[in-house]
Amino acid sequence: MASFALPTTVAHLSKTTQLSSAASFSSPTTTTSQLFLNQKCNHLKKSLSCRAAKDSSDQEAASNNTGDGKFDRRDILLGLGGLYGTTAVSGAAFAAPVDVTKCGEATTLPGNVTKIDCCPPPNPNIIDFAFPSRSQPLRIRPAAHMLDAKYIAKFNKAMQLMRDLPKDDPHSFAQQAAIHCAYCDSSYQMVGFPNKKIDVHFSWLFFPFHRWYLYFYEKILGKLIDDPTFGLPFWNWDSPDGAAIPAIFADPKSPLYDNLRDALHQPPLKADLNYSKKVPSPTDLNELIKSNNTVMYNQMVSSSKTAELFFGKPYRAGDDQIKGQGSIENIPHTQIHIWTGDPNQPNGEDMGRFYSAGRDPIFYSHHSNVDRMWNIWKTLPGKNRKDITDTDYLDSAFLFYDENKQLVRVKVRDCLDTKKMGYIYQDVPLPWLRSRPVRKTKKPKKGGRGSANAAEAPTPILDASALPKVLDGILKVNVPRPKKSRTQEEKEDEEEILEIDGIEYDGDEYIKFDVYINDEDEVDSGPQNAEFAGAFSNVPFKVSKKVKTSLSLGITELLEDLGADDDEGLVVALVPRTGKGKVTIGSVKIRFSS
Repeated sequence: MASFALPTTVAHLSKTTQLSSAASFSSPTTTTSQLFLNQKCNHLKKSLSCRAAKDSSDQEAASNNTGDGKFDRRDILLGLGGLYGTTAVSGAAFAAPVDVTKCGEATTLPGNVTKIDCCPPPNPNIIDFAFPSRSQPLRIRPAAHMLDAKYIAKFNKAMQLMRDLPKDDPHSFAQQAAIHCAYCDSSYQMVGFPNKKIDVHFSWLFFPFHRWYLYFYEKILGKLIDDPTFGLPFWNWDSPDGAAIPAIFADPKSPLYDNLRDALHQPPLKADLNYSKKVPSPTDLNELIKSNNTVMYNQMVSSSKTAELFFGKPYRAGDDQIKGQGSIENIPHTQIHIWTGDPNQPNGEDMGRFYSAGRDPIFYSHHSNVDRMWNIWKTLPGKNRKDITDTDYLDSAFLFYDENKQLVRVKVRDCLDTKKMGYIYQDVPLPWLRSRPVRKTKKPKKGGRGSANAAEAPTPILDASALPKVLDGILKVNVPRPKKSRTQEEKEDEEEILEIDGIEYDGDEYIKFDVYINDEDEVDSGPQNAEFAGAFSNVPFKVSKKVKTSLSLGITELLEDLGADDDEGLVVALVPRTGKGKVTIGSVKIRFSS
């Protein structure tokens, strides 16, 4: 199981504190979590004292750290450091933890689901992560549709052994599945902010959390069959050859099978990476493949040229859970979850909900391919395709049980290079790299508002100032551009970003809307057209209040394809596909970011 902790590079634990930590366990069903401050203190000033904000209002009021003991919210390290016991920090520069909260029932479960406890068994003994020896051979994660009989036999054996373990064993499949439930359905309070819950989705924590999650899951499977070279297969849904549910997961007699999947989406049917649930997927195979390839091109190449666009919004202490998804988390990660889950279940279980997704063995191969996208993204052209360097990100840490049932503290900074972690991915073709979409509308007039205008379009075009609006039909907005006619150097330095903010909806609802720019017929458009800027989608999870988030889409390349570089404004069309009338759009604007 996992949590966040203060980086050991700056924390020094006193013996007294460690003893009190070990003594804090009263029962295996009550665990604690801790928020620490990653305070950038000036040790040279004797009057300096670091303190923690007791609630979000205190945090917002705090100023930048200037040596007077105050702090900026960016200096707060989001964490759950004491999941298995309280850990205090000693030394002049650090104060004791602000508060201790409990890991208990998941709080964002659907209303029709019986309350469950997803917390792990406690363990007071924590060790720090050490990279595997370079002398060990790299584990190779293979494409799931290309496995041989020998590998399949090993995988089945490992999964059966994992399923046969007692439920309270940290290596059991039940405990492995519970990891996703606990950290994706708000089992933990954010310490210091009692009204805030922690969720590793919808932010920059999405990729690193799941990378570490799979790392230990894979190591445990290898341990169970005494094969340290075992590599977890990836569901190669980004390629036409691997887009169907891999055959190894479709055998009802296999421990890799899960009966809570969509019966209509079984192999050889290929997954729809732009799946909208209430909108039929393309029935023509060539059309589906073209759509999938252009989705991948858009999400990996044209709309994710900066770290924030790819990884998602920053997530810091005191923030609401929902910040903003990165390109791959949004699509196709969400689409695979919804497409695979059983629509006949009350909430689309298993894959269609966070709390139950880990119960399907295919979840781990799905996320293995998501993780693979991180590696690929960093190899694509562009000067801003680099890992995040913000210390709040790099110093965030998690706790996992390893293959030896030891509790290990890991940090985000240690998962940026999979070779150092001991694994790589099988090299397979990337057909989507050659799938840049093409425009379908006439070339807009220079300096105009694009090919769509009020006289041609049946839907009125509103000024951006007319928002917010409920998305109960096609919504068209004229959005002014702060800059136009940029040079190639300017485009390489800063990406033009379409920002759709104040997206508000009931978190228990599945929402999907597409975004088009300067399009004359959005209803019949799709990812294969250059006018398609992207889409918003979500895996539903129940919250006590409305979810409010944002969508960021890189559009520099799109505007080049549309010949709209010189336009003073763009016509942005939002087309509801699922959840019509159940989402409000707060604002649509354009910004620039490196």
